[in-house]
Amino acid sequence: MNEIRIIQSKIYEIRGHKVMLDRDLAEMYGVETRTLNQAVKRNIDRFPEDFMFQLTKEESLRSQIVTLKMEQGKHLKYMPFVFTEMGVAMLSSVLRSNTAIQVNINIMRAFVAVRQMITNPPVDKTAELQQEVKELKEYIEEVFTDYNDINEDTRIQLELINKTLAELQVQKKQSDKPRNPVGFVKPK
Repeated sequence: MNEIRIIQSKIYEIRGHKVMLDRDLAEMYGVETRTLNQAVKRNIDRFPEDFMFQLTKEESLRSQIVTLKMEQGKHLKYMPFVFTEMGVAMLSSVLRSNTAIQVNINIMRAFVAVRQMITNPPVDKTAELQQEVKELKEYIEEVFTDYNDINEDTRIQLELINKTLAELQVQKKQSDKPRNPVGFVKPK
């Protein structure tokens, strides 16, 4: 499993593809980069553009993958080749050693693991709980807002009822007073 993580750390995204550098592959296969590239060039028909391509200077500097070493003879003369997952699979038909076969198997597993991580990112329990707490807080605030609205509405309605009752009491008191009779009163 540790070997797969090491391989995953050497998978880069360039031009929208997950790729591996020729020098990293050569190191894993236990051959020189020059030897790996010669084997590829001898079988160039097996490596179309979607299997392998050469980086430009801008891509190398932008991605900071390629760094020049100050020792004599360590400067890059050629821009590195990068291999997509299909290109790495094709390398197994070009490099036929037992080491190459075992390394290819592990590289394929690493590519699959990277693809699975992209499609199914690991679940972060803390973030999940934080999201649930946030949603719960929003719900509680909404309920209290509705509750306060109901209380305000209820308070207004009670005030209207009390006002109406007071008006009715005033009317009742006025109706309980003896009234002068209306109409013609007979003298006695």
